[in-house]
Amino acid sequence: MEEKIDFENLEVWQRSVLFADQILELTEQLNSNRKHFRITSQLESSVTSISLNIAEGKGRYSKKEFIRFLYYARGSAYETVTILEIFKRRSWINIKIFQSLKKEAIEICKMINGLITSIKNSVPLSR
Repeated sequence: MEEKIDFENLEVWQRSVLFADQILELTEQLNSNRKHFRITSQLESSVTSISLNIAEGKGRYSKKEFIRFLYYARGSAYETVTILEIFKRRSWINIKIFQSLKKEAIEICKMINGLITSIKNSVPLSR
């Protein structure tokens, strides 16, 4: 059995990595010419930042810092949905794909919110 680092056991991290993979697959097949590289790059950055922030926060020395990075992760998910909305309006992705990806982002945000609440309700936030 493969040894895992703490954050790899978090379901929200696992799900956000899969979500990033879906988005990266989407950008490779995007219905747009590459003159819009900047916004495509921003989408790739925001979606990968979700799991990156979860991992970085888990590696910090306090629960307070972990929560701060979970807020960053949630912000990155919101940013991802906003860019997907722009892509939908530009007809670079269809409504069905948009709705499916937005639904997954919402579920990830709910998981992040649940983790934040769980940490806040546990022992003191200092260490």
